[in-house]
Amino acid sequence: MRKSSYLIWPIITGVLAALVILQLFPDLLNPKVTTVEIREALPRTTASPGSDSGPVSYASAVETAAPAVVNIYTRTLVKPQENALRDDPLFRNFFGSGSRPQRERIESSLGSGVILSAQGYIVTNNHVIANADSVLVALRDGRETQAQVIGTDPETDLAILKIQLPDLPSIPLTSSEALRVGDVVLAIGNPFGVGQTVTMGIISATGRNSLGLNTYEDFIQTDAAINPGNSGGALIDAYGNLIGINSAIFSKSGGSQGIGFAIPSNLARQVMQDLIEHKRVIRGWIGVEVQELTPRLAESFGLENAQGLIIAGIFRNGPAHLAGLQPGDIMTAINGDPISNSRASMSRIATFKPGQSASIDLLRNGVAMQLEVQIGERPQESER
Repeated sequence: MRKSSYLIWPIITGVLAALVILQLFPDLLNPKVTTVEIREALPRTTASPGSDSGPVSYASAVETAAPAVVNIYTRTLVKPQENALRDDPLFRNFFGSGSRPQRERIESSLGSGVILSAQGYIVTNNHVIANADSVLVALRDGRETQAQVIGTDPETDLAILKIQLPDLPSIPLTSSEALRVGDVVLAIGNPFGVGQTVTMGIISATGRNSLGLNTYEDFIQTDAAINPGNSGGALIDAYGNLIGINSAIFSKSGGSQGIGFAIPSNLARQVMQDLIEHKRVIRGWIGVEVQELTPRLAESFGLENAQGLIIAGIFRNGPAHLAGLQPGDIMTAINGDPISNSRASMSRIATFKPGQSASIDLLRNGVAMQLEVQIGERPQESER
């Protein structure tokens, strides 16, 4: 009997301790789930003449996508700047000290967003919610709610928000890889705050970069009218599937002039998943600073082909440094793919996962070489 009592008391104590721990930390029983449910677009079908999905009407596409496009309103408290001149004794002697001090003011702005998941995840542009003290989301069905900022990625100008509402609509997502110049597209957003608006156009170009808008650029160009307030809204195909996030316009007047840019859906998906799972976007990095190889520089190096990047600097103990790359080397290919320009090459490297290996073809003093570089993770802005 005494031996059995020695066994019973430790068991009872362990059960009681487990119950107390579960009361204090309920997440241990129901771990937090970071899986995001995204509606994948169905395979495309050819619309019959006279239907409401084109070429006569795109009402079906709009009805599929529009409920998931939201209006975003932000408020930012702007504090008055200190005026050193006003505090100068000489200034007060001449003008007195009775000038009114500046007051705090609230600035409001508007934009658009797209619900990518019925769990409440919304993608929008980073510049729409940057520095905002509060973010209000208004749905097409009239509901409004405050949004939580999950994460931002200024280098692609994307941000992820989350709202808590039941029965949320979501937009079907399709790959942006298959887009072709000439495809019909629709832009949905809230231009100038007039309310949800749909405009139509075609894809004018894909893979636009070197625009100086973002660090990583791979824009879809469209002539569908995009105006202030459309930023963060949806660019959809003729079937209502999301293919891009409206981001910027080229304009001399401030209004649409037929040149708009959208961030591809594949990039938006990747950024959203990284921000939700890791609170940051994970990108490949080799730790080099590069310079374009111009025809004049190619001639000075004795090269006939001005295609490649000159390594102008290397981060000490970075992946390139550890692999043996040196300043003055000319990178000519990555994994066998010829290098076209610096932005495209750095974007290509960013797609690698940290820990992967990449072969770098290069010229050193006119001699062709190939080195293996183990990709690292690109440091955040605050770490550089």
